[in-house]
Amino acid sequence: MSACTQAPLSSAPPITLLECQAVTRCTLPAMAPTTNGALDDALHMVKAAWAACAAKVDMVFDCQSKKTNGTAPAADHD
Repeated sequence: MSACTQAPLSSAPPITLLECQAVTRCTLPAMAPTTNGALDDALHMVKAAWAACAAKVDMVFDCQSKKTNGTAPAADHD
């Protein structure tokens, strides 16, 4: 009896979930330079901290753009 056979199972669509990293506060290292050399070092450390923060913000922005638009945003780096 062919009516008693089970129909073939259809494959389920893959589930994709795009989650962006949570946004966290940017922090700068505490410093108290007392010489010109220490001031120069502090400047380099602050620039590095701001660059790391900007990279994190760019990553979250790109992720949210992909999620919103469904496409990858164009790279606009100078």
